[in-house]
Formats: sequence, structure tokens, C-alpha cells
Amino acid sequence: MITMEPLEIAIEMEMEGRAFYRNASDESRNVLGKTLFTRLAKEEDFHAAKAAEILEFLNRDENPLAIEESLDRGKKLRAIFTRAEDSIDLEAISEEIELIQSALDVEETSSNFYQQQSESVKNDFERRFFKALISEEHMHRLSLMEYQDYLADPSRWFKKGTHVFLDNL
Repeated sequence: MITMEPLEIAIEMEMEGRAFYRNASDESRNVLGKTLFTRLAKEEDFHAAKAAEILEFLNRDENPLAIEESLDRGKKLRAIFTRAEDSIDLEAISEEIELIQSALDVEETSSNFYQQQSESVKNDFERRFFKALISEEHMHRLSLMEYQDYLADPSRWFKKGTHVFLDNL
């Protein structure tokens, strides 16, 4: 039996996440949802590429570059909310909430795996990368919860004035 390395599993998980978010974008009936899910798909793809890059370096017994500094830390996700549209397809809200809940489950599963790996891998570069991924997944969860709040009551959401993802206005 062939066992997979943690980075190989991470690559697979990120690719599954990308597929999930692409599908969610196709299913979403709101512009903001489509934009958010498309952005999350791109970030999952980027994470997979970075994990593959680290794995390649480690397989050559070389030190990877400072990979975690190249991660986004939610900047592009925040920008999506600054362009939030006033129009929401009210008939699609319950379906959108279901998509968000599924996405939150995906992010939690990934985050839990990365937490376990950050505590068990022996290579410092892998450990740092998994910790950086935990931070990225946290930002994904925050953006999904922000979208959920937006859908629940857009006018209240805009009026409350303090938005985690609107801090770069």
C-alpha cells in the first residue's frame, strides 16, 4: 500500500476544494456569491500549487522559498465585499445559505487536517506552510460568514458599519 505524504494530501484536498467552489459558483444565483466562490476556487488552486512547490523542493532535499509570505491573507476576498451589489435574488437565498454551509464544512475539514499536520510533521517548512494554510482557511471561513450575514439582512449589514472584509475602503 502506498501512503501519501501530508503535502500530497493537502494538494488533493485543495484541488477538491477548487472543484467544490467552481461548482458553487455555477450554482450561485447572486453576483456576489458567484464572485466569492470563483475567488475561493482560485485561492484553493493557488494553495495546491504552493504545496506542490514545497513538495518538489523537499523531494530534491532543498529548502523551499519563503512560501507562506506569498499567500493572500484574505486581501482579494475583502475586495469582493467592497463591490457588493444591492440586488439579491431573494428566491435563491436559502439555496445560497446551503452552499455557504457546505463551503464552511469544506473549510473546517481542511483546517482540521492542516492543524493536525502542523503538529505532526517534522520538517519546519512544511509546518510553517500548514500553519499559513490554517490562516488562509480561517480567512475563507470569515468571508463565507460575512456573505451569510449579508444575505440574511443586506440593509442591516451595510448599516452596521464595521465589516471584517470592508476594512480596506
